[in-house]
Amino acid sequence: MRGAGRVEFLDPDAGLHLECDAADVAREVARLEADAAPRWVWRDTREWAPALLDAGVRVARCHDLRLCGAILASSTATAGAGSVVRDRPHWLPVGPAEAVLGAAAAPAAPVDRGPALFEVDPGPGPEQTESPSAADLVVEHDRQVALAAASDRPGAMRLLLAAESAGALIAAELHGAGLPWRRSVHERVLEEALGPRPPVGRKPARMDELAVRVRRELDAPALRLDSQADLLRALRAAGIGVDSTAKWELREHDHPAVAPLLSYKRLARLLTANGWAWLDEWVVDERFRADYVAGGTATGRWATSGGGALQLPKAVRAAVVADPGWSLVVADAAQLEPRVLAALARDPAMAAAGRGRDMYRSIVDAGVVATRDEAKVALLGAMYGATTGDSGRLVPQLARAYPRAMALVDRAARDGEAGRQVTTLLGRSSPVPPRSWHEAQAAASQPDATAVDERRARSSARDWGRFTRNFVVQGTAAEWALCWLAGVRTRLAELGAGRSRAAASGPVFERSPHLVYFLHDELIVHTPSETADAVADAVLESAAEAGRLLFGEAPVEFPLDLAVTESYASADA
Repeated sequence: MRGAGRVEFLDPDAGLHLECDAADVAREVARLEADAAPRWVWRDTREWAPALLDAGVRVARCHDLRLCGAILASSTATAGAGSVVRDRPHWLPVGPAEAVLGAAAAPAAPVDRGPALFEVDPGPGPEQTESPSAADLVVEHDRQVALAAASDRPGAMRLLLAAESAGALIAAELHGAGLPWRRSVHERVLEEALGPRPPVGRKPARMDELAVRVRRELDAPALRLDSQADLLRALRAAGIGVDSTAKWELREHDHPAVAPLLSYKRLARLLTANGWAWLDEWVVDERFRADYVAGGTATGRWATSGGGALQLPKAVRAAVVADPGWSLVVADAAQLEPRVLAALARDPAMAAAGRGRDMYRSIVDAGVVATRDEAKVALLGAMYGATTGDSGRLVPQLARAYPRAMALVDRAARDGEAGRQVTTLLGRSSPVPPRSWHEAQAAASQPDATAVDERRARSSARDWGRFTRNFVVQGTAAEWALCWLAGVRTRLAELGAGRSRAAASGPVFERSPHLVYFLHDELIVHTPSETADAVADAVLESAAEAGRLLFGEAPVEFPLDLAVTESYASADA
């Protein structure tokens, strides 16, 4: 918890009001969870869930005032509410995406009030912020519930707040259980790619060998390959006309230095992102425990504050291996964002293209474009606002074939270019443009505006339009994924305990199937092998349920690529 003190439990509706010592919180929470199955209301899931999990206590539901408040404070769906109901208390911290964006607003709320709310009084401390009482939490919870009820879309908003709060619990549980990770396998991968582990401060042997070749081919014996400025100068001096050291640009040049340089950069990335230092810091007792940040981006996608869990390269996935007697159920939603766009727009032609595992191939079969690669480029270009190259050439063909879908993202782009917010299906809204954006628009509207001012204003407007164009699709896809995760979590809790024990997963999950990884549209469940088939069914059922929750009977399918395996690396095989 957060220090010595007393913890207060309060449910005004049920007439419950009790206190206990901080040391007894886990026992009291376990008792109330078993007796009443409440929806716990607390300021911040991160303040409570980790310690409860360590004590062997898992709660089924919560309302995270911080995360929910952040959604409600900025949603266009709550714009009609009065200032009093929109005021947030000073003790409620901003949400993670708000902190990144520097926004002024914060927290929001879930669904019905559950029986128990509690808070701890940690006593005075130099680093501690003001701790609200249980009564303060009740007031803020009721404010958020009222704000959701007064919104333009109360049912959708309640679903979003419940899903966001479930996501906070899942993020804590992913960290607590950890992703099974074989250190010996990871070390073997590093040695095969880089050579033996070098002394501190030295480069691996394989990288040194490649660096020697690059320096020789560029006739630059003192070149520091890790200095982008020095490398760019050396490349140009050797007649390689590049504007950057990006691999896509280097590949366009036929020079003997390019191949070893690309190999060096690939190995440098592996060493920096997932090398021996990463392994020492992040893998303990055969578990990788990343710090997930639920709602960590403006669109609601998750982020991480350490460990790089959202960027695990294929090279190290071989180290993700189930414990003896256990299996991994690996699932990812096929082409999620294009399917979400079809469902959002209620575009029958695009929905028809999505009936099947490969939406891009269906677009080709419909005669919209000639190849699968063109279909992918065109769809991504439409969602991300690409206007040049192949995307610019192909997007008009999509607009003719799927007018409703293209009209939806075009409208979102126009709103962004005008400085307006856009909102996802359930009610999460984009941030307002930053001050620099407004300053650029204002400068261009002045009588003495220059051509430079006008170009800057147009450029910033288009950039923000590209952001809002994708926001509605990516944000709604994040909502689908949250509902999917929450459904999987609930179904896993209903499955029985297995025979094999995974002690490193902690007291809550050592015998039960549990989520261990999540990346936007992909998840992994670690499960006793005898329940693997039931887990796979639960994952599939949850995906179908998420589609129904968000889109009702819209004729859009959300198929999964699913594998039951011992190793993450073999899931794609």
